[in-house]
Amino acid sequence: MTTDCKACPLRSQPLFDEMTQDELDKTRRFKSGELSVDPGTPILMEGSNAPQLYTALRGMGLRYKTLPDGSRQVINFIFPGDFIGLQAGMLGEMGHSVEATTHMTLCVFDRSDFFDFFKSSSARAFDVTWLAATEEHFLGDTLTTVGQRDARSAIAWAFVRIFQRAETLGLVHNGTMPFPYKQQDVADALGLSLVHTNKTLARLRERQLMAWADGQLKIHDLAELATVANMELEPVRQRPLI
Repeated sequence: MTTDCKACPLRSQPLFDEMTQDELDKTRRFKSGELSVDPGTPILMEGSNAPQLYTALRGMGLRYKTLPDGSRQVINFIFPGDFIGLQAGMLGEMGHSVEATTHMTLCVFDRSDFFDFFKSSSARAFDVTWLAATEEHFLGDTLTTVGQRDARSAIAWAFVRIFQRAETLGLVHNGTMPFPYKQQDVADALGLSLVHTNKTLARLRERQLMAWADGQLKIHDLAELATVANMELEPVRQRPLI
């Protein structure tokens, strides 16, 4: 059954801003249905003129770009609540691809209704703009990490950010969260070789800072991991839910 926006399980999570009744009603009208996809399913393809936008309701995925030689740059990891397809909604085509890593349930929105959604609510339009600005800020942090942090600091930075996000989504239990990705995905996100990534993860595990195996990520000492990452621990900012 399709999840009514009023009963959305994400709305109760501390990551997301509260919605007014008017904002909720407009979002309910904007939503056209739900889509379930299996692991490995392409959701959006780079260069495609996608007719739909999505919010990840359940499950996890990947955003990535592929070069002509087949090499891949992972842009980020998709978590529940992420809005997918904004580039196509604004620019007419996708600048990257999106793929499901686990089974995913997606809230579906028709792109043809996107600008009416903007016009009908200045608050909801601001929310979409805020998400775009936040994505730009995150990509700036990622570029700084790829360019200036060494492998150990870069991997520590990535896992601190991931773990904090998961905590605000209620995905962390007893210091452990689901992280159903491959080491190659992390390597592709940080511009590292698979061998270097594997060795660096082993060193962090030996220091008993974190452990990642069988799709489960456990952080033993988040503060120390942040020190290794050369970053300060800051609260995750609340964000709009579309």
